[in-house]
Amino acid sequence: MLVAAAVCPCPPLLVPDVAAGAAGELDGARTACADALGLLAASRPDRLFVVGPADEGAHGTFPAGSTGSFAGFGVDLSVQLGAGPAGERPLPASLALAAWLLQRADWADAPVEGLGVSRSLETDRCVSTGRELVTKTERVALLVMGDGSACRTLKAPGYLDERAAAFDAEAARALGAADVDALLGLDEHLADELKAAGRAPWQVLAGAAQGADLDGRLLYEDAPYGVGYFVAAWS
Repeated sequence: MLVAAAVCPCPPLLVPDVAAGAAGELDGARTACADALGLLAASRPDRLFVVGPADEGAHGTFPAGSTGSFAGFGVDLSVQLGAGPAGERPLPASLALAAWLLQRADWADAPVEGLGVSRSLETDRCVSTGRELVTKTERVALLVMGDGSACRTLKAPGYLDERAAAFDAEAARALGAADVDALLGLDEHLADELKAAGRAPWQVLAGAAQGADLDGRLLYEDAPYGVGYFVAAWS
């Protein structure tokens, strides 16, 4: 059963060492992520699953102890996802950031496992994946990593797309309201065109939350660098 969830964005720039001189621009997002993780801890889960987008070759499960690095972003910083022996595969960037957030919060409230999902995973498979996660133990919590569109401005990674603002507004509303049906209604093809890496992880959350009757709160919404970033807490 899903008892709580936190939704966080996954730009490596959330790590101050990566952001360097621009670190202050995401202080609000970092604070909101910390608050969302505090609400996760308060739910007293038996297990925490971290779900985030992953590129080809980095899909699948990552056991506790799996490690990641921000070396690819010019920073000599390694992280570990929970306690356990180091895994054979490095964490994808989204799960490495989740591990950093958990370490920053001194997470010790439940065992942790990671799941990397393809950005192109079909909605039906996202739902079935989420449903499977909540059968793993009695009280499950999710930390869901993912960004909105990357097309909000001319300088955005995906350039300006006039559809991006409306897509992000609906995603933010759905995340803030814990609106499962609205999340499942996000168009996977449009999300791909808008480079919205959070679509699949959010729909895994929606699958896990079906029947859980959780309430949601939107803790942060902004689009620095032309990318939609949202933080939400469900409980």
